[in-house]
Amino acid sequence: MMFSRTSVIIIFIVVLLAINIIGVSMVDERKLPFDTGRVVIASISPFQKLMDKTSDHCKNVWRHYFQLVSVSEENDQLRNQIRLLENKLAESSEIELANLRLRKLLIFKERTNMQMLASSVIAKDPSALFKTVMINKGRQNGLSSGLPVVLPEGIVGQIISVAENYSKVLLITDGNSAVDALVQRTRARGLVKGSALGDCRLAYALRKDDIQPGDILISSGLDGVFPKGLRLGVVKEVVQDSRGIFQDVTVSPYVDFEKIEEALVVLTPLQRDASANP
Repeated sequence: MMFSRTSVIIIFIVVLLAINIIGVSMVDERKLPFDTGRVVIASISPFQKLMDKTSDHCKNVWRHYFQLVSVSEENDQLRNQIRLLENKLAESSEIELANLRLRKLLIFKERTNMQMLASSVIAKDPSALFKTVMINKGRQNGLSSGLPVVLPEGIVGQIISVAENYSKVLLITDGNSAVDALVQRTRARGLVKGSALGDCRLAYALRKDDIQPGDILISSGLDGVFPKGLRLGVVKEVVQDSRGIFQDVTVSPYVDFEKIEEALVVLTPLQRDASANP
């Protein structure tokens, strides 16, 4: 096998170094002439310096390697601590937001003077055909079908079925929902019904009635379910058909049903107007 020029040079240097070291070890400096000893030492010293530098370099490399390993372990520990702190911060933020929502529910409950039961939304109907949610209160909490469910923003819906520990709520955006409503400004009447688009319609609103975009709709209290005066939504669009007796009124609900997390069940609504209006 042929050796490269560099390999030959390296082998030569190593051999020469070994010979010099052996020669020095075998020669008694006291028996050598002064000049001869000086020549031998001078010829060996560059190789000794090279070996010293190489040894020091290797030591530094190993020392730096172990330092990097130690730093890497410390970084892993710090990253774990940061993740734990971030989780605790997220939990604290959630608790704070939940407290704000519950405080808002409590203020609304005190202002309306109605007996209400706070509940949490635990599930939503995944089907696009039905607009319902499940709450974590049921028969053992005194709930029954037909009870209204509200929020400070407005009406949510009504309970349609009850189990021991949970209940199903039909939202006002469902096509099977109907709430007797009033236009707050003009007292025009109609039924707020859900639609497939996720908003509502004011059905049976007479074409002669004065209804404008921006008008607020409230519950009339005439359906025997919802107390009078609770907010439903705001008129978004009005279309009058000259061939019919009714006008087509689109309503945007006040409640954001995509973000609902808690709700209040009205247990004993008053017969007089609800004082929930802003």
